[in-house]
Amino acid sequence: MNLPNKLTVLRMALIPVFLVFVMFYTIPHNYLWAAVIFAAASFTDYLDGHIARRDHLVTDFGKLMDPLADKLLICSAMVFFVGIGWATSLAVFIILAREFLVTSVRLIAAEHGRVIAADRWGKLKTVFQIIWVLFTLLTMWTAHSLLDPSAIPPAWMVYGVLILEWVVVLLTVFSGFNYIWKNRELFSDAK
Repeated sequence: MNLPNKLTVLRMALIPVFLVFVMFYTIPHNYLWAAVIFAAASFTDYLDGHIARRDHLVTDFGKLMDPLADKLLICSAMVFFVGIGWATSLAVFIILAREFLVTSVRLIAAEHGRVIAADRWGKLKTVFQIIWVLFTLLTMWTAHSLLDPSAIPPAWMVYGVLILEWVVVLLTVFSGFNYIWKNRELFSDAK
């Protein structure tokens, strides 16, 4: 297994560690630690892609597992946010539906001997998802690190979380339609 693929596997292994920190509020500054772990795991996404392209180590495993690792990491955070009221279920449903749809198209392509890598719109969507998750975690940390347990974070942070959430939804919908359109020939036998 080459280094980029090991980084992808590491990103997947960091998901349960991230979830431990994000879920157990008894850990001091748990949301800050969760943000650090999430940022480190997200950085491995950039790093594995950079190394794979630079050293010509792009593999079918990486093309399939790298986006899956991203989805698992980001979706674990979003599902948690819905559970505690920091994301709307409609937004997360739309995002998850797109992810399942794109994964299904990748599986259909694999049956035809094709591996479809993420395009620039999918990558931009992922970048904004990472920004949204990190901003939300830092906003939650701000709220929970104040001395007054009933305190809420500054309004600009709360609105920032909401705005980022819907920017992600718009990018998700657009990148999903773009992905389906670019690969529409895979559906030509669905008559």
